[in-house]
Amino acid sequence: MNRRNAAACLAGLSLLGAHALAQTAWKPTERINYIIGVAPGGTVDLYARGIKDMLDSLRLVHGQTLVAENKVGAGGAIAMQFLKGQTGSAHHLGTFHTGAIAGAVTGLIKADPRDFVPVAMLVEETSLVAVRADSPLKDGADLVAALKADPGRLRIAVAPAMGQNIHLAIAKPLSVAGVAIDKLTMAPFRSSGESVTALIGGHVDVVSATAPVILPQVQAGKLRILASAAPEPGTGALAGVKTWRQLGVAADYVSYNGVMLPPGVNADQIRFWEDALRQVSQDRQWIALVEKSGNKPIFRGYVDSHRYLQSEWTATTELVRQLNLGAGK
Repeated sequence: MNRRNAAACLAGLSLLGAHALAQTAWKPTERINYIIGVAPGGTVDLYARGIKDMLDSLRLVHGQTLVAENKVGAGGAIAMQFLKGQTGSAHHLGTFHTGAIAGAVTGLIKADPRDFVPVAMLVEETSLVAVRADSPLKDGADLVAALKADPGRLRIAVAPAMGQNIHLAIAKPLSVAGVAIDKLTMAPFRSSGESVTALIGGHVDVVSATAPVILPQVQAGKLRILASAAPEPGTGALAGVKTWRQLGVAADYVSYNGVMLPPGVNADQIRFWEDALRQVSQDRQWIALVEKSGNKPIFRGYVDSHRYLQSEWTATTELVRQLNLGAGK
């Protein structure tokens, strides 16, 4: 499915009720390959493997083998290019993530997520800024003050590349707070797991990452959270963590995580995977996994995911222009 016929499929699927979506003529008949575009250890990998395990345990793949494979490099472009080479194959799944949109807009990912078919979004992610537990920085206000005084003083870790969602999640509030973000010392890592490890090891001073990779280290007493980029205060493990807005910085940034298919798949194939992923989203084990990680379980099917992709592309293009992080498209 390319951009020219996506609108037609969008209109067709929007007319189908839940009962119709649950009935499909297509089902997998061979091995299914789940392509993950980041290194193990980060949230994209965590949720992709969680979805894979749930599809298996709920027996939603009609007895076929489901294999998860990390194809790392070029900020996720290698995985996307591989997936594009599987045009028309609904036996290949990929990770659909806000980071791919941001990376493509800034030109860091030489692949366009609008060429693919976003089937579902299952996680609303909270981005956090953290430091080591012994850092003199106590909250986001301290970080802003330090970077206003000397923007290059602190090494800030992001993943999997500059200009993607993890980078934008810290760049946006710092810019709104008056920090010269073009002078920051940024350190990109292949995954948030690696960037958090670098922080603990003293190789960087600050990390921007999503909740699942930061919270375990906070609970272990190794890290302290300075601020959350969520639009509203968190609950559970994030109760008491101040948002940037609560700290007086009028900015937030939300990422979404889900599943996409290669170009050229048909409506029956979309229906099959949308229904399977809806069942995953409703399972208590999946809900517990997401909530324990500090993020919010959701379900938005093909129609909403497609609309989000288009609107986020526009919004990110404007954000990138405002922050001078890239040329945009």
